[in-house]
Amino acid sequence: MEWKNIYRGFLMGISDLIPGVSGGTIAFILGIYDRLLTAISGFFSRDWKKHIGFLLPLGIGIGLTLLLFSKVIDFLLKNYPQPTQFFFLGLIIGVIPFISKQAGVKKNFKLGHFILLLIVGAALASTAFIKPADSSVITSLTMQNTLGLFFAGWLGSMAMLLPGVSGSFILLLLGVYSTAINALSTLNIPIIIVIGAGVIVGFIVSSRVIHFLLERFTHATFAAIIGLIIGSVFVIYPGIPESGTPFVMSVIALITGLIVANIFNAASPSSK
Repeated sequence: MEWKNIYRGFLMGISDLIPGVSGGTIAFILGIYDRLLTAISGFFSRDWKKHIGFLLPLGIGIGLTLLLFSKVIDFLLKNYPQPTQFFFLGLIIGVIPFISKQAGVKKNFKLGHFILLLIVGAALASTAFIKPADSSVITSLTMQNTLGLFFAGWLGSMAMLLPGVSGSFILLLLGVYSTAINALSTLNIPIIIVIGAGVIVGFIVSSRVIHFLLERFTHATFAAIIGLIIGSVFVIYPGIPESGTPFVMSVIALITGLIVANIFNAASPSSK
């Protein structure tokens, strides 16, 4: 068992609670993105036993974080939204040089790759102007909202594995984010099970698709991933904070995020 994955899951879980922040980006920062895709797709095959030691501690960390910190993140977003978002903004910006180096941008990217990067980045950035759907909290299940929550979890989890695309932001756009956070903070088990089932299905499908693309179309996929990450900067950017304490807190949070990203990048196995 790779028990150090518990703290990695902790970080991924926190990021997945923040609209605009991607668990896939955090996996890239930690240097485990490729292994994560391989382990998820491999877990549902005959070789599942060799992947469980990687996934189980990671799942424990993510699960505990979602349960224990949903109220904390909700509190921070309500009371300190800009510093919280600027911290994750620092993480996202900090990972761009690391992924660019991994992708060998200077060596491998041609004009078409840069065009793809810009198109994908602009497409994601444009979602910042999309108005979220009605976010009334669902506390009991009906046949209609059960299907809706399941497919929302499916789409959200597919987004979670894509660096730069936030699963929470997808839930926000679909009007399900408030329901998911409320279910976690109040331990509404039926709601959690339905969304969780959609999340599992989404993980299975998307991990295999992304893994296939990285193997067959490596440079184009990296271009799209970098575009997604750059585009997410515009999605999460909360605007210029007010002068005084909010501004100072936001600057400190941004710098802290950059430092944390660089620490993890330096410690990442793929950077050695």
